[in-house]
Amino acid sequence: MLDVTDTDAVRVVALDRPARRNALTPAGLDALRDAVADASQPVVYVHGAGDAFCAGADLDTVRGLDGDSGSEFARRGQRTMNAIEDADSVVVAGVDGAARGGGVELALACDLRVCTPDASFAETGVTLGLFGAWGGTRRLREAVGATHAADLSLSGRTVDAADARETGLVSRVVDDPRAVADEIAGNDAAALRELKPLLSVDADREETDRREADAFGRLLADDPF
Repeated sequence: MLDVTDTDAVRVVALDRPARRNALTPAGLDALRDAVADASQPVVYVHGAGDAFCAGADLDTVRGLDGDSGSEFARRGQRTMNAIEDADSVVVAGVDGAARGGGVELALACDLRVCTPDASFAETGVTLGLFGAWGGTRRLREAVGATHAADLSLSGRTVDAADARETGLVSRVVDDPRAVADEIAGNDAAALRELKPLLSVDADREETDRREADAFGRLLADDPF
């Protein structure tokens, strides 16, 4: 499910379910959390195997949820994304191919998002009667502003790499996102560790996460699948 490779300066975490477009199961969320949080390297680089970054939550998992288990699944995802956001390492998302739903949320939890020209992004939850509940409502608004966040979340539309760069969803469009992780890792490790928390947006994460998980559970209580 994950392929983790370590160098002295960079831990590379590959989501490795290409047949499922790297969709995340509960076990996959836990493994991802541990892989990032336990890294001793100054930089962690997260990317997807195959032709997608991450399709988000595994829909076979979601179809089996009810209201209570849906809220818990949302909280589980939030714990993983919060752990990525809080990791000591600088976490770089390298998006090549599709990022959908929870895949966008995963990218948003990282400190830096870079993508290839072939990347595309969509918050598709609304088309299924759901929404991104792994902290995505807050992080998307912080990343692109309220207007763009509303457009992406309420429409479910797909944006390409150029649109993602224009809105601030990604910082760069490059042929080799891994090179950006290596570039950052070439800087002083102590400076990176001190600088990272100073760049974080000050938001009421706990309250936003609670509201997100509760709302996600209410939608699943009506069994949209």
